[in-house]
Amino acid sequence: MLVALAANLVIAVAKAVGGLLAASPALLSEAAHSVADSLNEVFLLAALRRSRRPADRRHPFGYGKERFFWSLLAAVGIFVMGGCFSFLQGIEALRNGGEEEFGGYVAGLIVLGVALLAEGASLLRALYQVRRQGGTAGLRDPALRTVVAEDGTAVLGVTLAAAGMALHMVTGEVMWEACASLAIGALLVYVAYGLGREARDQLIGEAADPETGGRIHALLAAQPEIDSVEALFTMKTGIDSTLVAARVDLVPGLDSERVEEVAVRIKRSVARAVPEADQIFLDVTDRRETGEGPAATGERGGA
Repeated sequence: MLVALAANLVIAVAKAVGGLLAASPALLSEAAHSVADSLNEVFLLAALRRSRRPADRRHPFGYGKERFFWSLLAAVGIFVMGGCFSFLQGIEALRNGGEEEFGGYVAGLIVLGVALLAEGASLLRALYQVRRQGGTAGLRDPALRTVVAEDGTAVLGVTLAAAGMALHMVTGEVMWEACASLAIGALLVYVAYGLGREARDQLIGEAADPETGGRIHALLAAQPEIDSVEALFTMKTGIDSTLVAARVDLVPGLDSERVEEVAVRIKRSVARAVPEADQIFLDVTDRRETGEGPAATGERGGA
C-alpha cells in the first residue's frame, strides 16, 4: 500500500502541474481526485494498523471497527476533495470559458495516458486480491472495498478527462471539458455515498449476513437440550469477528451443573461451525413453571 500511496502522489503532482500549465478543468479535477486517493491511502494504512490491536479493558471486543471508521473518513475525503472540487471546476469552466491555446494539452494527455496505465494495473491487482479472498466475499473488507472503488473510479475518471480534453481540442468548445469535470464529480460523489453508507451501517452495529444468522439459529434449535430459541442477535465487530447473543429456552428438569455443561458445549459448537463468531453469549432461561432445577424456575445459566 505504501507503493500505491507513492504512485498516487506522483500522479497527483503530474496532473496538477499539467492542469495548471494547460488551464484544463478536467485535468485539474483529476488532480483533485488523485489527491483524495492519496489521502485515503493514508486513512487505509491507519485502519489496517489500528484494527489489528488486541482487545483490552477499554475495548473488550477489540478494535476491528477501526477499519469501518477510517473507511468512513475515506468516503468523506472522496466526496469533499474529489467530488466537490470537480463540480466547482466544471461550473467555473462553463461560466468563464476556456483557453484557446492548447499547447499544454498534449503533455496533459500524455500524463493521463500514463495515469491510465498505472491506475489500470492497480485495479487489476485489487481485483486479483478480491478473487483470492473468495470473490464478492472478499469485499467484506472495507479497506479492500475502498481500494477497488478508488481504482475503478480512477480509471473511469482518467478516461472522462482525456475524452473531454480531446473533444475540447478538436471542437474548440470548453463545454466538453466542463461536462467531463461534472461527470467526474458526479462519479466521485456516487462512490463516496456508497462507501459512506456501508461504513455507517457497520459502525452502528450491522448484523451478520442472513446465511450466517440462519446457520447459528439452526444449530441452536437442533440442540436436544434447547426447547426453543427465543431471540438471536448478531453484530459484526470486525471483518472476521462477530458477536453472537442468544436467549434460549431449555427443556425442564436440568440442574445447575447440567445447565452450565450444556451452555459451554453449545458455545463451542457454534464457534466451530461459525469461526467468525468469536464472542458468544447465551441467556439460558425457562419461562415455564414446571419441572425441577434452575432452568425450570427461571434462573439463568451459561455466559
